[in-house]
Amino acid sequence: MAGGDRWTHGTDTRAPYVLTALCAFASLVLLLSALYAAAAGKGTWLFAVPPVALLLLWPFLHWNRGASPARKAVSLLFMLAALAGVLSGSSASGYPLIAVTIVHAMCVFGVLGGAGFSVVLVAGGFVGSMLVRGPYEAGWAVAETVIIAAFVVLALVTAHTLLDARQRARETERLLGELSEAHAELGRYAARVRELTVAEERARMSREMHDSVGHYLTVINLGLENAQRYRETRPDDAWAEVRQAQRLTMEALADTRRWVRALKPLALEGRAGPAAMAELARSFEGTGLEVTFRAAGAGPTLGEEAELALYRTLQEGLTNAARHSGGRKVEVVLVSSDDEVTLSIADDGRGAPAGDGHPAGDDGDPTGGGEGGEGRAQRVVGGERGLAGLRQRIAALGGTLTAGAAPGGGFVVRVSLPARAEVGV
Repeated sequence: MAGGDRWTHGTDTRAPYVLTALCAFASLVLLLSALYAAAAGKGTWLFAVPPVALLLLWPFLHWNRGASPARKAVSLLFMLAALAGVLSGSSASGYPLIAVTIVHAMCVFGVLGGAGFSVVLVAGGFVGSMLVRGPYEAGWAVAETVIIAAFVVLALVTAHTLLDARQRARETERLLGELSEAHAELGRYAARVRELTVAEERARMSREMHDSVGHYLTVINLGLENAQRYRETRPDDAWAEVRQAQRLTMEALADTRRWVRALKPLALEGRAGPAAMAELARSFEGTGLEVTFRAAGAGPTLGEEAELALYRTLQEGLTNAARHSGGRKVEVVLVSSDDEVTLSIADDGRGAPAGDGHPAGDDGDPTGGGEGGEGRAQRVVGGERGLAGLRQRIAALGGTLTAGAAPGGGFVVRVSLPARAEVGV
């Protein structure tokens, strides 16, 4: 509990600071008055017993109804000492002591306990006043009793208010604790969803990597079988098959390295958002591509699902460009605004007919009938197959994904997501 709250709320074993201050003040005033009266011969040293008892018992008091019987016995001794101090002291010490004792009685014995002590206190005050003043000043005794009764009622109301505030503070702490636990649980669920999403993406990309590398190995195996068959009758053809197998082996190795890079997790070395995408762009160094990444704007932070969708789109776009574009440069631009976040991946390689997102040969044949048609056809299979799932994910987040020929040549993938995109949108 904060120090400011301790002034009014306290705990089960410690009184609020304001009550501690009042009790210390009242006890010290009562003790000094008793010592002065005894030294002046106007009183007995026994009047110093109640304030000393109050000071000694105060640290051992508990402030809740669940206190042990021993603690409740200490509370009763404290209340008797306070009653004796009020009846023997002055109003300067009596009224603060009344307030402190009533609050304590209500904390330990409930409302009925506080009310019962208040009745005893008022009745004792009237009897004490009558004994001191005598029957001829009964009016003054009644007036003093009425004043004490009014103060007691005020103390009861104040004590009830303090206890109610204390209860509300505890309830608030309990609710905050539950909210904190729920927040932590939600964070664990979000992390689990993120892990499952990443696992799903990895499984898909692993299947595609298996198909790609498996194709290379199949062709290499056939070539080596041919080389073994031709080694005596057609040695030149055998060596040609060997060279072809060597070239395909290098391509398979480069393709495997690209897939390994693409399978890196979203938080690269603790990075996320633009930093993670910049790191992904740098990870394609050495693949023959010159990748430049540029981020502009400072829009709102996206949810994890939207951020992961952008990251996977960049992964797919760079991998597709490295495998099929035949280009040398890729420009990645991330633009954030208050309304939306856009990501574009543009390369200078083989393009596609505008509007349909499918590459074509120079003669317009989508199967690749002209020069470079085979690479463009590969790009259809390699690119659209991966982008299809991403397009569905982006659409589920309220965004759009387009892919096709760039205006100046090459191929461009562009994603637009609303700034409100979050998990589950």
